[in-house]
Amino acid sequence: MSIPISTALQSTLASEHMEQRPASKKIRLVFISLLAIGIGALVSLIAKLLISLINLVTNIAFFGSFSLAEASPGHHHLGMWVIIVPVIGGIIVGFMALYGSRAIRGHGIPEAMEQILTNNSKIKPTITYLKPLSSAIAIGTGGPFGAEGPIIATGGALGSTLGQLLKISHQERKVLLAAGATAGMSAIFGSPIAAIFLAIELLLFEFSAASILPVALACITGAAGHHFLFSSGPVFAIAQTIATPSNPALFLYSIEGILIGLLSVAVTKAVYWLEELFEHLPVHWMWWPAIGGLAVGIIGYFHPNTLGVGYNNITDVLSGSPTLKVIALLFLFKFLSWAIALSSGTSGGTLAPLLTIGGAAGALTGMAFQYFFPQLDVSVSLAALIGMSAMFAGASRALLTSILFALETTGQVHALLALLAACALAYFISFYLMEHTIMTEKIARRGVRTPVNYTPDVLEQYQVKDVMSNDALLISSDSRIADVKQWLDQHPDTRASYFIITGSDNKLSGVVSSSSLLSDHQDPAARVDSLIKRKSAWVQENGSLKMAVETMLRFDVDLLPVTDKNQVVVGSINYKNIMTAYQHVRNASEQKQVHISLKRQTLKLLIKGNRLVHRNPGKPQRSEGKA
Repeated sequence: MSIPISTALQSTLASEHMEQRPASKKIRLVFISLLAIGIGALVSLIAKLLISLINLVTNIAFFGSFSLAEASPGHHHLGMWVIIVPVIGGIIVGFMALYGSRAIRGHGIPEAMEQILTNNSKIKPTITYLKPLSSAIAIGTGGPFGAEGPIIATGGALGSTLGQLLKISHQERKVLLAAGATAGMSAIFGSPIAAIFLAIELLLFEFSAASILPVALACITGAAGHHFLFSSGPVFAIAQTIATPSNPALFLYSIEGILIGLLSVAVTKAVYWLEELFEHLPVHWMWWPAIGGLAVGIIGYFHPNTLGVGYNNITDVLSGSPTLKVIALLFLFKFLSWAIALSSGTSGGTLAPLLTIGGAAGALTGMAFQYFFPQLDVSVSLAALIGMSAMFAGASRALLTSILFALETTGQVHALLALLAACALAYFISFYLMEHTIMTEKIARRGVRTPVNYTPDVLEQYQVKDVMSNDALLISSDSRIADVKQWLDQHPDTRASYFIITGSDNKLSGVVSSSSLLSDHQDPAARVDSLIKRKSAWVQENGSLKMAVETMLRFDVDLLPVTDKNQVVVGSINYKNIMTAYQHVRNASEQKQVHISLKRQTLKLLIKGNRLVHRNPGKPQRSEGKA
């Protein structure tokens, strides 16, 4: 008599596959989203605290006053003593890196990317307070950095720390890290959409509901925090409205995108060339930030507007009001100050300096266009906006982030077409001339590869029924071991690593390995189902190949029975079937031929048979298919 699968076994199998149920995934998504909202709110407060700390250090270092009021170090009255201030800041940061954590060095995003790719998104909790403190000291003493890099690193560390305290998966921890990092950017600039795309292009390396929704909610929360704690208007407001450019002007702006793309490559290579020079210095790396601070102080003495965050420089350049000389000097000396300081390994960000350098270069380009093509009505403000956006697009290859950031922080929607053309061309130049970006070069030198292509997951494109084998060998659960062995001896071509055991109603009872079935130590008179010693794994025919692979890995098996919704066995799937699917998609993507498809073809054409139709309960049988 055949023994059908028991109710207890069905319950066990269902519990093993519980995580595959859509309802469970949705509940989990709600939980992670709520955590992301909380992280976004907390990061907004940290962003306010960081800005206040920068103001406090700036007032103490340059003006000798204990105040949280906003102050620009460029308005100091220290004379030549200003050279010493960044050096002192560099010494303090060096000691914090040596005795606190080396992870505070750098501008934050590459370090977050490295932890995502190599360390299951685990960042040391100490970074949560060491990074903003060290950055406040570095920037407050004149470091030519933006506050966005440190808060991105701090938010990422906060999300990662929470993810390490809770019982969540590596994927969910990555989402919380990205949510904290991008919520920080949104809190500083009030640019939630650009922050979401920053997560996609530089942190998540994927696009799915499970990752995008928590990040989006965190960014919205960060933007609300910006409006509540800072201001509700655009960060880089432009007084005049930029008009939609004409086609000839659009062509010039596209040329500008190519030029800025070349400049972004030069800037990136210069930064890492300087970093290599620092690595050859005969002094301990702890002293490098002080050496970088010395360069910052000297440059700041002659050009005070290069000191500190310098968001006001970006606004001035976008307004188009500074003279040619002022913009040219800002471009040259801001680049030198920032590149030397960043290469020294101090703590600070890259976004604001890149925007300043790119905006100044764009304004200079716009002035040149006005001189040589006065009839085309080129706008210096629009050229500056394109320059700052294209610089970030070329240096980081975060194309969509760059475009949306420019729109959100200025509110100039008519610049969209020109931004799209220029940033795309800058991206193309960077991609063609440079293997790595300013965000990935450092970690690439450590052997860490970052994803560059976002293609559909082959394992999720096809269902199990598209690639399963329909000629699986089935053994009746009430068969005697001796009879099965005799049958297998008479049919040597049917040998397999595993055998599927089913009841008389074709429902799955379990899987038995060939080593167990053919062992000489087994009782020949015993029933085959007595050899089932472990929880069985299976996959339904409408499940994805990804689900099949995850089940194989979880149960450490090479073959899975395939069932319908009633647990009736309809076939089997193994690694060879899955590799066949991958090879099929890969070959199809590489074909270079004219082909018009009139009918969708599936991988079923590669597999013989279609459906199990009958079995003989007394003997091992293969599933038979229709012609």
